[in-house]
Amino acid sequence: MRKLFRRFLPSLETVKNNRWLKPFGHWLKQPNLWHLHRRSVAGGVAVGLFCGLIPGPLQMIGSTSLAVLFRVNLPVALLVTLYTNPFTIVPLYALAYEMGAWVSGAHSGVPMVHMSFPDLHWNSWLRELWDWMRKLGKPLLIGLPLLATSLAIIGYFAVRMTWRVAVILKWRARQKSKS
Repeated sequence: MRKLFRRFLPSLETVKNNRWLKPFGHWLKQPNLWHLHRRSVAGGVAVGLFCGLIPGPLQMIGSTSLAVLFRVNLPVALLVTLYTNPFTIVPLYALAYEMGAWVSGAHSGVPMVHMSFPDLHWNSWLRELWDWMRKLGKPLLIGLPLLATSLAIIGYFAVRMTWRVAVILKWRARQKSKS
């Protein structure tokens, strides 16, 4: 597993020598931010999955700050946030809306909000966009953190189990080759 990650992730020296990242050097010198072990990588995946649902470019800022705060693998956390892209963001937000509506009880007696994007006209686009967001409001506000937390927990334990299975298979292969 380490060889796979090391091939794609930058080294600490590359980051230290980057002129844009030098002002943040004292925060980025934590060893766990760069080590590839089971806990650090699993934590990086969890942070990346959680921050991936943050809108816009704030995903990377949130992922970086949480990775530094929890001392988990920073490059993995940044890389995992890329699971949200123009193809996946709409289904993920629709799932978050459904989860929030289910938890908040918005489906009970309340007519469903049509999930299509409104027709925006040049003279009233801001008002129409605000009305559309207000209709999605409470279920989406509840569903996004719920989905992000669920994905983070699932991702954390999936990486931990996968890593463990890979280590056990290597041990068995090594024992088999010795005998």
